[in-house]
Amino acid sequence: MGLMRFLVYPEETLDDWPEVHSAYVSGIDGRVSPTRIEIEGNLVTCRRPHSDSGKFHVPWPVAGHGRPVVSTASLRERDEPYLLTLELARGALSQLRDQCAAWQLLQMATPDEYHKAEKTAFHLFSQATTAQVDPQESSRLAAAAIAQTLSASSLLVESYIEQRHAMLKYSPGHSSKLLGCTFDSAFSDSRHAATIGDVFNSAMIPVEWKHIEPNEGDYHWEDLDRLVDHCDSLRMILCGGPLIDLGPNGMPEWLSQWQDDFINLQSFVCDFIETAVSRYTGRVRIWEVSARANTGVALGLGEENRLALAVRSLETAVRTDFESQFFVRVDQPWSEYQARGQHRLSAFQFVDTLIRSNIGIRGVNLEVSMGFRPRGTLLRDLLSVSRMIDYWSQLGVQLHVTLAVPSSDQHDPLAHPDLEVDHHASRNCWNPALQAEYAVELIRLLTSKPVVTGIFWCHFRDSVPHLYPNSGLTDGDDRPKEALEIFRKFQHGETPLP
Repeated sequence: MGLMRFLVYPEETLDDWPEVHSAYVSGIDGRVSPTRIEIEGNLVTCRRPHSDSGKFHVPWPVAGHGRPVVSTASLRERDEPYLLTLELARGALSQLRDQCAAWQLLQMATPDEYHKAEKTAFHLFSQATTAQVDPQESSRLAAAAIAQTLSASSLLVESYIEQRHAMLKYSPGHSSKLLGCTFDSAFSDSRHAATIGDVFNSAMIPVEWKHIEPNEGDYHWEDLDRLVDHCDSLRMILCGGPLIDLGPNGMPEWLSQWQDDFINLQSFVCDFIETAVSRYTGRVRIWEVSARANTGVALGLGEENRLALAVRSLETAVRTDFESQFFVRVDQPWSEYQARGQHRLSAFQFVDTLIRSNIGIRGVNLEVSMGFRPRGTLLRDLLSVSRMIDYWSQLGVQLHVTLAVPSSDQHDPLAHPDLEVDHHASRNCWNPALQAEYAVELIRLLTSKPVVTGIFWCHFRDSVPHLYPNSGLTDGDDRPKEALEIFRKFQHGETPLP
């Protein structure tokens, strides 16, 4: 069994640091190892099945930046514990320098402000390295180096975004991206229905099996038909799905009686997909066939059966409407879920397997839901998001990104009961203004990536049942939040500054 140990200073950090239990180790290929975290005093012990070198990733409290995931450089196992803050500073600075060098090779100009910030971060790290005889002082300097590194990272990414936007503006093959949102099936009757065409150019139509067929053979298409008619009348590009959601409570309850009969279960799934796709053929041009199959626990299906079900679902959808585009959605695209030891395939490997099946998949929707626990995406800085998009671009297919960010850490009675807002994660208390800030930063970055062809928000209204707490673009009283105006500006060609 592999073992890594880290000393944490100041020791009181562990008094208010529950995120340490979300830490994990990845190998040289980026694969996340099953990881168990143990704490004794100020010693954090990380256990895993093998003893190869690896990077330790953990949400770390950084002044002015919240608690984003910070990573060490690749470390070998040794008897003497590592000084955690120092190794995190080393890893953060190394990642920043590597990315800067890669962008400079692509002829990107780096601003003087970045070089000053990076030099300050390196100076602090050098002082921390030479002060290891005093772990408290070394950790203090290393913590300052991490904060300065993340500030330098923000400057570098901002320069990248500005230069990418300037270049894409004059690129002959550049086309506009889909900007959309998931609307609930009753949305066409809401007071915002008439204005969404001014905010979005695309609509995600929630073809939710559990609501359409709550009892076997009892279909309810009326609300969905009205929503499709309404969005179609506004000349929005319609995306439908997910047709099957393998996340918790994503499938009809009556289907559970067939969970031990996989052959018949596949037949029910394929029948529903064929019915739904046929109903909206020619109107819905982009279908999200499956969601959360990489992590899902629906119907107690194992990983092999979830993969087989995703393949059969795609085959059925393509056969029913070969002219449409078909996507799959994955959550936790950094694959931190593998740390629990219950999944063999990373999110990337799961989708890569589907693509290699040669069944007509045109793209993948990456669900980035920051600020939620226990099933959300751990908070990342923009450089980490950029690197993640670049990594997924290796698949050679279109990328859509679905975003979810909370606007409050208060209890949300209409959200999924297993999810709550992580009030520790953000750089300030969650509020509508902070939600809008994250929306601006993430959308500006994603629109600078040519491989990203669609950006969607998780849901529009907090006043109806939804998955992620307090993350809609209107509140519980249907009043618009600041993030809604952000989408309107992007839709009209404006680029709000962070």
